[in-house]
Amino acid sequence: MAAELDAAAGALLSVWEAARERTTSRLSGPQLRAVMVVERHDGINLRRLATLLDMLLSSASRLCDRLVAAGMLEREPGRLDRREISLHLTPEARRLLAELRRDRRRRLADVLSGMSGEGREALLRGIREFDRVAREREGTAAPPAERSVLAPPPAREAVDDSVARSA
Repeated sequence: MAAELDAAAGALLSVWEAARERTTSRLSGPQLRAVMVVERHDGINLRRLATLLDMLLSSASRLCDRLVAAGMLEREPGRLDRREISLHLTPEARRLLAELRRDRRRRLADVLSGMSGEGREALLRGIREFDRVAREREGTAAPPAERSVLAPPPAREAVDDSVARSA
């Protein structure tokens, strides 16, 4: 079962990667990951970011330097301790993530439109349960913006409407 899921997940990952390549050509994979972590944890400090990214503090600091230079992150002195820096997304980073999600969801909707209603429902039920169990084991909560990753964007076309109703 795990091998079959691994093989099937490759198709999902290729859809996501295609959207990432088109949308985020300005950011490397690690930079995109850092931006997404900051989105989930607005005001995060550098030490916590490094921990969540499983990086050395010095590497995370250089990564943030590049993201600040690229206009994706803003640094703000901490309110309690001015030596501690809080990280926040810029409007440009938010636009980039929104574009990425729109493209990813459009691509997913295209694939989902070729599936039966029963298949879409089973997939959504299964992936939600998988997400819940995986997060319980990791001790993390699902970020609200990413909860319904299989749901297509709102009524772009008639096919999206039918996908949305049955997913």
